[in-house]
Amino acid sequence: MTDLQVLVIEDDEDVRLGCLQALILEGLRAEGVGSVEKAERRIGPDFPGVVVSDIRLPGRDGLSFMRELVARDPTLPVILITGHGDVATAVQAMRDGAYDFIQKPFSSQILVDVVRRAVDKRGLALEVRDLRRQLAAFGGLDSRIIGRSEPMRRVRDTIAGVAKSRADVLIRGETGTGKELVARCLHDLSGARGNFVALNCGGLPETLFESEIFGHEAGAFTGAVKKRIGKIEHAAGGTLFLDEIESMPMAMQIKFLRVLQERVVERLGSNKEIPVDFRIVAATKADLAEEGRQGRFRSDLYFRLAVVTIDLPPLRARREDVPLLFDGFVAQAALRHGREPPEIDDATVRDLMGYGWPGNIRELRNLAERHVLGIGLPLGSPVADRPVPLGEAVDAFERSLITEELRRQNGNVLKTAKLLNVPKSTLFDKIRKCGLESAD
Repeated sequence: MTDLQVLVIEDDEDVRLGCLQALILEGLRAEGVGSVEKAERRIGPDFPGVVVSDIRLPGRDGLSFMRELVARDPTLPVILITGHGDVATAVQAMRDGAYDFIQKPFSSQILVDVVRRAVDKRGLALEVRDLRRQLAAFGGLDSRIIGRSEPMRRVRDTIAGVAKSRADVLIRGETGTGKELVARCLHDLSGARGNFVALNCGGLPETLFESEIFGHEAGAFTGAVKKRIGKIEHAAGGTLFLDEIESMPMAMQIKFLRVLQERVVERLGSNKEIPVDFRIVAATKADLAEEGRQGRFRSDLYFRLAVVTIDLPPLRARREDVPLLFDGFVAQAALRHGREPPEIDDATVRDLMGYGWPGNIRELRNLAERHVLGIGLPLGSPVADRPVPLGEAVDAFERSLITEELRRQNGNVLKTAKLLNVPKSTLFDKIRKCGLESAD
């Protein structure tokens, strides 16, 4: 979220100018007014910033205005400036929804630190709100395949490039990386009028697999009392999604290869070939090329499936996406359970960024659910099978920090270097190291 602003409400002109000077020198956009009445005209729905207000003001007081703002938009951070006698009142105000309070007299650095944290929080809240609107409108890929990292941008580019074709696609990725979501995006964006039909190859006994995928005629075998349309026919004009394709029995692989080559299917108990126009999207967590070399998967079927391949990165390879994903999942869970989204503090974000994520997106979503339900994040549990190197976590955090600041400054490297307190040449080196481009 770029160009967030700070509105300072303070009737003491010297204090107001001092606050504005401190904020502007730190690169923050700030403006000041002397009363609530003047501030009201500047704060509309989705106000792109935060509010800093004295409690004691001429006319309407800052406390009642804070309560109105928070009631209108609970994610809007309101920071209160208090005199010595107002501390107890300010503490109660925080219970009522104020973001923080600063007691007079205060240093400019304290003000800047509190405001900058509030601005970061507001930017994330507005981003999540925008994502919700996109999802509600069933917008483009950005609203479904979420992430600003380079690997996810490549995934979206590939989906957009091949969705309207009829090319078969192989999706590769660890458990929980979102393979079915990608398959559904390919189908939804293809314009195909047929069904999206999903089948988990690892979830069927071998004895039922052939009937399930090819269908059967009445009397084809004991218990086949009526005709059954198989998954392939049901996917005519649409997409057949085969998850865990590496689990397909070898005998079925031979038969399925012929279906892919000829685009015809024979139901069990029938000699009639039925033409079927459908697209195959297969998914695997295995290396099918290696499985082929080991004789556990037919190499000719692998090459036939892999017309287009989409590699989904594990979550640990795109850590900069974790905070945004987690905040979005928390918002979704809060809506589902009818609760207010709980606070996500800095310590939690650090834990999320440093965790190994063996369960990937699925695990992150479950943790967001736990966070909303108030039963804690079990991030302290051992992840000994995949420890996260400190350097890797630090690099991911640094890339996330640089990307966010560049985005806030509309790609202005000079401003970003000043705000991050690093030389311009150092920032350029880090941008190249992180592989960032202007499009980021």
